[in-house]
Amino acid sequence: MPAAPSSPPAPETPASPVADARVRLPFYVGAFLGPFGGGVVAVVIPQLRDAFDSSTGVVAAAIPVYLVPFAALQLVSGTLGERWGRRRVVSAGYAAYAIASVASALAPGIGAFLVARAVAGAANAFLTPLLLAGLADLVPRRELGRSVGIFASVQTAAVAMAPLCGGLLGALDWRLAFLVPAVIALGLGRVPPSGEPRAASGLEPARLRSVLTARMALLCASIFSASASVIGLSFLVALVAADHFGVGSVSRGLLLAGFGVSGMLLGRAAGHLVDRFDRVPVMVAGALISAVLVAALGAAGDPVVLAALWFAAGIGMALMLAAVNTLSVEAVPENRGGGVSVVSAFRIGGTAAAPLMWLPLYHVHPWLGFAAAGLLAAISAAFVLPLRRPAT
Repeated sequence: MPAAPSSPPAPETPASPVADARVRLPFYVGAFLGPFGGGVVAVVIPQLRDAFDSSTGVVAAAIPVYLVPFAALQLVSGTLGERWGRRRVVSAGYAAYAIASVASALAPGIGAFLVARAVAGAANAFLTPLLLAGLADLVPRRELGRSVGIFASVQTAAVAMAPLCGGLLGALDWRLAFLVPAVIALGLGRVPPSGEPRAASGLEPARLRSVLTARMALLCASIFSASASVIGLSFLVALVAADHFGVGSVSRGLLLAGFGVSGMLLGRAAGHLVDRFDRVPVMVAGALISAVLVAALGAAGDPVVLAALWFAAGIGMALMLAAVNTLSVEAVPENRGGGVSVVSAFRIGGTAAAPLMWLPLYHVHPWLGFAAAGLLAAISAAFVLPLRRPAT
């Protein structure tokens, strides 16, 4: 008998928004984990000081011990992740992060604790940039800005919520501040982003020299300037609040948190503007808004105005981060993870350089430090103007 004609294949059903959200959720949770791990230590320093019978200065060293390898290794971590395969590297990174977090909780002394924190920072360098690169592969270009904006807002939320979450966990037992992230990391390790070694697909392996382009240099200069002049300015705002207005520590914390809250709330909207108006115009708008607001901080006449200006500056930063992060995932198409990680390294470097740049000017006159920072924020827009054409 002749074979029955086969029925035509059913048309593909587009993925629902709920399905898309489930696919992207591990990327956003991973985006939260890294900054949370860096910020949670600050709030449990008193418990750590007692547990290890050590000084405040030694225990506080856990913060730079985590951040320095996190920033430095990102100069190469994205490229290595693309070369070895994102799936493999991210899975290994989560495992290393979990082991280091457990080691932090069980450390017998301050030396072992600091080593464990350094390992956790190094492991996170192989997570955040590759997660952002993997997320960019999932979404169409017309939605890229919105997804990247959500990713940035989640990271901002982690910075803002780390003290609160760490304080709640620390009230029960300081070890929970490290054991809970370890459990989350183990769960995320089971759902890494896709991405096999390029050589396995017959493609040329990712190379570090692919990120050594004029486009990348401009992008790194822009994010370094923006970070040094806006993100890293919180210490200067705290000094003004304390020295000139007598604001107490708790109120200063609330005042500074406003910057992160505005970035957290507006990250998705900023990404939507990137999709609608494109990358460079949004970056320029955010830089100019931030420049005006940062310069005005030095002329604030009372703490309420200072808080309002700092909250509004977070809006400008949300616009800049959504635009720059989107540009970074597009800057090096053949080495997306490498481009993202290098830009991220310069962002952290700019934040770290801010005290060295502005504190001497602040001591000459408080307004001078803010005015110079505002000028640099405006200059950050000039670096991206040549990037109006997309990478080829």
